Parts: sequence; C-alpha cells; structure tokens
Amino acid sequence: MILPRYRIAASTIGGAGKGLFLDEDVAAGRIVTAPDAIDRTWSAADLVARPEMAYASARWFEDRYTLSPEWPDECYINHSFEPTGLWHLGFVFALVDLPAGTELTVDYRHLLPPGEAEDFIDSATGEKIVGYEWAESLASSTRALSRLLR
Repeated sequence: MILPRYRIAASTIGGAGKGLFLDEDVAAGRIVTAPDAIDRTWSAADLVARPEMAYASARWFEDRYTLSPEWPDECYINHSFEPTGLWHLGFVFALVDLPAGTELTVDYRHLLPPGEAEDFIDSATGEKIVGYEWAESLASSTRALSRLLR
C-alpha cells in the first residue's frame, strides 16, 4: 500500500526503466509504503525451487520472502545506495523530507537473499548490489529508523 499520492514515470536513474514518484510532500520519518494483502511468505528454498519467480521477490524477515508476479506499483521503487526511503520489515519510511516530484528509492541489499548479487550494478557507483545477511539488514535498518525518529 502506497500512502501518499504518487505516479509511475520514467526513472531518473540510468537503466532503471520506470520509477515511483511522489505527488505530494512527505515529511522525514513518515511511512511511505506499508504491507498489505500479504497472504503468505516463501522460504529461500521455495525461491530456489521456483527460479522463474525470483525476479518478483523481496525479503521481509529472516529467510522469508514475498512474491509479486503481478508487479504492483511498489515494484517501481528503484535501488540506490543513497536512498530516499528506508526499507524496514516491509515498510518504507521517508529518510528525509521528500518534496513532491521525488523518486522513491531504497537500498535493495535489504531485499535480496544474503550474498546474492542483483542482476545489475548500482548506476551511481558502479558497485555490485549484494544482499545483506538477515542480522546485518535488521540491525542497520533498526539503527537508521531509531536515528530518524528521534
């Protein structure tokens, strides 16, 4: 569920295709997206057994993933190592005050399986995007959220 008004348009990130852009200002710390209509999660082993679905997966916690083969609008949130949003347990929080027109991005290392590299590199740095271990993802996003909400 995407809470503020938004639109899908050509991304400002080279090679990214389309992106999700905010149509209203969002204050730092506000929730931008929240989980909804999640009827089940899949294990990492399930994803290995269904490689055709891996493109549409996102890690939620530990080794549990959601699949979105219908490609909802949340899937247009692109990657950045300097994201505008913080992914934390399926929620995306505004990392700073985001003016209308901002492209929403998150760090995909939180969404990928541990040690798995994305099929593309970060366009700004040229670095590989490799999934964090669960404990590292949870600890770093929790610290970031705590700083953000102070």
